[in-house]
Amino acid sequence: MFKKLLSYFSSDMAIDLGTANTLVYVKNKGIVLNEPSMVAIGVDRNGLSKRIIAVGHEAKTMLGKTPGQIEVIRPMKDGVIADFTITEQMIKYFIKKAGSQKRMLSVPPTIVICVPCGSTQVERRAIKESALAAGARKVELVEEAMAAALGADLPVSSANASMVVDIGGGTTEVGVISLGGLVYANSIRIAGDRIDEVIINYIRTKHGLIIGETTAEEIKKRIGSAHASTDVGDMLIRGRNSFQGLPQETTVASSEIRESLKETLAQIVAAIRSALEQTPPELSADLIENGITLTGGGALLRGLDTLIIQETTLKVSIANEPLFCVAKGCGMSLDYITNNKLYLSRIK
Repeated sequence: MFKKLLSYFSSDMAIDLGTANTLVYVKNKGIVLNEPSMVAIGVDRNGLSKRIIAVGHEAKTMLGKTPGQIEVIRPMKDGVIADFTITEQMIKYFIKKAGSQKRMLSVPPTIVICVPCGSTQVERRAIKESALAAGARKVELVEEAMAAALGADLPVSSANASMVVDIGGGTTEVGVISLGGLVYANSIRIAGDRIDEVIINYIRTKHGLIIGETTAEEIKKRIGSAHASTDVGDMLIRGRNSFQGLPQETTVASSEIRESLKETLAQIVAAIRSALEQTPPELSADLIENGITLTGGGALLRGLDTLIIQETTLKVSIANEPLFCVAKGCGMSLDYITNNKLYLSRIK
């Protein structure tokens, strides 16, 4: 009775606290917020005090365009906290924005947050303490691979194995799920941000052009490719000439970007192959039938599914709304907190 009363006066929520984007799922409402994990900070002339100027979309519009006294940062790096104080303020902002329609009597929410499978206990505790400091009543942590599987509607409680590969901004999570738990889970810190980095370095080396993160992301989305069969042509890009320092434009081909990404994508494929090698034989047999499901923003890279099929010989499918799978699965796990259907990563 008391729990029902608490749930009426609080808006329990799940947070996919990503390196690139943060999504907030509110119970009975679905995903209500999807914003970049960015914060714009103003520094005084002496460099002694800092104040937050903007968070989320507003901060992203400032990226690469700020004067000296304003800095745009990502307080999350590789799926874990890089700046504790700024992350706390960012979470507080997102919680407040997601719960903008509050009742007269409100109770702090219970929050479920996703963490990478490879994060340490210290990193997990930092995320939990940030959420508590931001105003949560109770915090539970769930591993991203499990959340992605739930959000992709995979039969996680079945005895038949399912395999999910979530390619986010900071990490790629690989998980094999059976009977409601992770039989195998691994996390590598190579994902969307690394792909952007590779593109920036390639354009500078081969074309003598310096571009920013926003342009690199645009190149990835418009002409990025993982397989020759999915090359889509050319793109005109603009930046600063690395030798003369003057504005310049040049044309980049999809095939060039594919070649530059070969090594990075090979590391993601290697992580998938490693998971398959370490999966118990009985579950491996299930994967021949069920295949691999891709989630996360990286799943949208053209031809990535074709590349993985070529390298593993298994079926590969892209989940519906791959960008939202982890947030949806994290939200679904709110319903599992009080039972044993899902193995939550609790920290006492």
